[in-house]
Amino acid sequence: MSVTTIPAGHYGTADLVRSEWTKLRTVRSTLWTLGMTVFVGLAASGIATGVTRAHWATMPAGNRAAFDPIEVSLTGAYLGGTLLLGILGILVMSSEYATGTIRATLATAPRRPMVLAAKVLVLGVAALVVAEFTAFASFLLGQEFLTSPARSDTLSSPGALRAVTGIGLYLCVVGLLALGIAVLVRHTAGAISVYVGLILVLPIMAGALPGSLQHQVLRLLPVEIGETLINNPGPGAFAPWTGLVIMCGYAVLALAAGAVFLVRRDA
Repeated sequence: MSVTTIPAGHYGTADLVRSEWTKLRTVRSTLWTLGMTVFVGLAASGIATGVTRAHWATMPAGNRAAFDPIEVSLTGAYLGGTLLLGILGILVMSSEYATGTIRATLATAPRRPMVLAAKVLVLGVAALVVAEFTAFASFLLGQEFLTSPARSDTLSSPGALRAVTGIGLYLCVVGLLALGIAVLVRHTAGAISVYVGLILVLPIMAGALPGSLQHQVLRLLPVEIGETLINNPGPGAFAPWTGLVIMCGYAVLALAAGAVFLVRRDA
């Protein structure tokens, strides 16, 4: 039976995953970012639904009829998670370039695509767990605050489970997209600028386009795709799961381009 040996100072796939997990859980900025993701989601859900319940009796009838308990309880998790998990995805890679530890990582693990794959796996699992927990906890907390006579939903309500699980998946993909951007840009400030531009600035710029073109561009942007998961898609918008597949495509393209650059450029 042949035995595969690993040269001294080099790492296999499992070793790379353990190494990336150690980096992720021992860096304070990572823990703070994950903690803030949960806090912002829960706080926003509690405040929004609590205020709604307090003012339900004085709300116009039209507003009460259009009220969506799912959207109100998940908006904080969606917006906060989009920003915070995106920043986390950037820091996972850019912090190593900032400190110079990326040179030691690549010296001991010369198979650069495997290094990136380990980062993707560890970040993806951590982001998915935190995002899904935040989404479910925010939804359940929000519905607890929406006591009678305010209208509330349960996970068995039409579209509720899709919205909650979908937002968790979306936020995980957002983190991986941000990781791909960080591999391409390398610098933390530059990567955050590109990411914020993609998430926040592009929708504003697209809003200045002529009507028909504006709609076609907006529905392709990440922020619009995320909104279809917690709202009923408007006319011409992508179906929720179709939009999520498109987001996965963006993340795959960013990570694939990042892998090519990681191999071809010096650390």
